[in-house]
Amino acid sequence: MKKKILILIVVVGVFGLVLGYFLALATTRDGEQVQVTEPLYWVSPMDPTYRRDGPGVSPMGMELVPVYEGDQSAGMGPGVVSVSSVVENNLGVRTGLVEMGPFESAIRTVGYVQFDEDKLINMHPRVEGWIDELYVKAEGEFIEEGQPLYSLYSPTLVNAQEELLLAMDRSNQRFVVSAEERLLALLVPQSLIDEVKSQQRVFRNVVVFAPQGGFVANLDVREGQFVQPGNQILSIGVLDEVWVIAEVFERQASLVSIGDSVNMSLDYLPGRDWQGVVDFVYPTLNEQTRTVQVRLRFRNPGLELKPNMFAQVTIEHSEEGEQVLQVPHEAVIRTGTQNRVVLAMGGGQFKSVEVSLGRLGDSKVEILRGLEEGDLVVTSAHFLLDSESSITSDFLRMSEDHQMETDDVGDMQSVADTTTVPGIGSAGEIVWSQGTIEHLMTEERMISITHDPVPEWEWPAMTMSFELDEEVDVSILESGQKYRFQMNRLTGNRVVILEFGSLGLDQ
Repeated sequence: MKKKILILIVVVGVFGLVLGYFLALATTRDGEQVQVTEPLYWVSPMDPTYRRDGPGVSPMGMELVPVYEGDQSAGMGPGVVSVSSVVENNLGVRTGLVEMGPFESAIRTVGYVQFDEDKLINMHPRVEGWIDELYVKAEGEFIEEGQPLYSLYSPTLVNAQEELLLAMDRSNQRFVVSAEERLLALLVPQSLIDEVKSQQRVFRNVVVFAPQGGFVANLDVREGQFVQPGNQILSIGVLDEVWVIAEVFERQASLVSIGDSVNMSLDYLPGRDWQGVVDFVYPTLNEQTRTVQVRLRFRNPGLELKPNMFAQVTIEHSEEGEQVLQVPHEAVIRTGTQNRVVLAMGGGQFKSVEVSLGRLGDSKVEILRGLEEGDLVVTSAHFLLDSESSITSDFLRMSEDHQMETDDVGDMQSVADTTTVPGIGSAGEIVWSQGTIEHLMTEERMISITHDPVPEWEWPAMTMSFELDEEVDVSILESGQKYRFQMNRLTGNRVVILEFGSLGLDQ
């Protein structure tokens, strides 16, 4: 009888233990009912990108950790950063829309005012001789059309006049016409030829007159100077319309087209703006400066614009017919080998994506590949989010739990996960180990330690980084020294060092 009663007690006890186990799985610490589910997948505790369908061992020799549907990391692909609304607000995250529209650019550069060379006349003698009298004394003088410029003595011109008189004496009309055409070809004015014929004499000096009105430039001779064909006497330019020669960088050359509008300002007249157009884009590249010259044309009715003035110009370019995908300029992160943007996925989730860039405008950048119209990209605080996304194993550092201040170990255990993780131990389980400090990151409150094996969590000896609890005094720690330390695992497989102790001290 006693034996039967003992068997009954054992059976009832075993049944109670089994029932209690399943009740424990069905409740939380607060008594709330939860649904027992199968793991979605298994990941390495040190590298969440290493996933498997079942339990196993990671390349580091650590047992894989199950991830359930309720976990924060479930359903998030590699590189996705989850940020709470509080942290997002503190970071000042702003977003911009990926839009499809005409590409507009504004190129800001500098240039120099010059004469309109289409209306610039250079005066060169066609015979050798001497400047007998110079009627224009200085550059910059304004002259009228038909005004005398200089008188030239040339034996060649004297001989040409004598040939005309000889042809007239012989009454050979063919020779007369030929002699007149020669004098005209040598820039002898028709008025002087008529005087030679009417007065029947040779003029020693020939006066050259201005073919157009304008300003004198490049006056390179003086009275009595010997000149010959090829020498420049002077130039005559007009300023009713001027050129501005500007330079744009090689990468901007494709953004400039003939007819683009241009805005110009000068230090000479602050507050004044001139409106012009792109008149010509030069076909060659300066190999020294790697720039392309652009010719701009401006009206100058008041003659305020003067040659060689320094000007600031803005070239406006727009392609109304072509629709391109573009994002704000500040959204692009350039690393030298890769261009990225941080994509706002909604619900506090962000991810860095690689993009292929096209033309670079003043405020927009053309996107050739990597985004779609209507996407949201981060334009502020994106460098920090990009850093988090690039280090997938650390994305949980951006969660709101990381900002909690813990007063003691009990508070840490209250926010820790209660699920037992193979190879790591239970969240909230505190263990001791020892190791040598390799690197201290005081501002980040992080530390790198080469530690001994941890049998409680089945960790091999290795070097890894830990977070430091707020109570740890960093000032007493030194790199290269060996310490005993107490650590605890929190939610998301975060391991925090709670306390340091000297070697040999009984902990």
